[in-house]
Amino acid sequence: MDSGSVQEPRNPQDPQRRKEELRSFLFLTAVMVPVLSVIVVAGYGFIVWMSQLISGPPTH
Repeated sequence: MDSGSVQEPRNPQDPQRRKEELRSFLFLTAVMVPVLSVIVVAGYGFIVWMSQLISGPPTH
């Protein structure tokens, strides 16, 4: 069996892995969360807008 085909688990203390995890965390918190928040709010606004366009504005 070729020893190059089996990967050993990486050490959690490996500096390269910590840098990769930090980069991933920053990307998720600084990019993905705001983007997903905007998409959710815009989607909700679009649904409300379309429902009011079809059924009219809310009345008492």
